[in-house]
Amino acid sequence: MRILIADDHEIVRKGLKQILTEHYLDVFIEEAANGEQLVNKALLADWDIVISDISMPLLNGLEALRRIKEAKPVLPMLMLSIHSEDQYALRVMKAGAHGYMTKDLAQQELVNAVEKVLSGKKFISPGVAEKLVDTFDNESDDISHEVLSDREFDVFKLMASGMSISEIAALLQLNVSTISTYRARIFEKMKMKSNADIIRYALEKKLI
Repeated sequence: MRILIADDHEIVRKGLKQILTEHYLDVFIEEAANGEQLVNKALLADWDIVISDISMPLLNGLEALRRIKEAKPVLPMLMLSIHSEDQYALRVMKAGAHGYMTKDLAQQELVNAVEKVLSGKKFISPGVAEKLVDTFDNESDDISHEVLSDREFDVFKLMASGMSISEIAALLQLNVSTISTYRARIFEKMKMKSNADIIRYALEKKLI
C-alpha cells in the first residue's frame, strides 16, 4: 500500500505514520510538509490514499484537494483538521474528499477511516451525514455559513475574530476594496447587518 500524508507539523505526520505502520505491515508512506508539496507529490506518483491536513502553509489543504481532484478525480483523499465539523466537513466533501475527521479522533478512528475509504465508501460522522442531508432540504429557510464561498468563509472567520478590513487585507495579501466586497457579500448572503451579528453567529456555531 502507498500512502501520502500531508501536515505542516512533523510530530503530527510521525504520529499518523506510526498508527498506520502498526496496522499495515506492508506499507510505503511518503510525507509532505505543505500544500504545494502535497500537490506535487500527489500528481507525480500513484497513491492508494492521500491523508491531508486542511490548514497548511503555501497552499491550504482544501485548495490542494481541488487541484489534485482535477487531475486525479478518483484518488481517495481523507482530510484531517483541528477544526470542528461545522467549519469544513461539508466543504471538503463537496470538493471531492472521501472523508473528514477531526484530529482528536485520529488515534481511535484513522485506520477505520482508511479502511472505509479504500473500500469505496465515505467516512463521515453521523453529524456530518445529517448536515449533508440538510443541504438538500430545499424547504429549509435557515441561513448557514455554508452559503459562503471558500474565500468568503475565510474572510467571515477573520471578521468574527475581530480583525479589521485592513488587517484582513494584509493577512490575505488582497486589496482593501476586495475585502470590502467580500464583506458586503457576506452580509447579503447571511442576511446580517454588522460585525456583531457575525461574531454572535460564529460563537453560537463554535466557529471561533
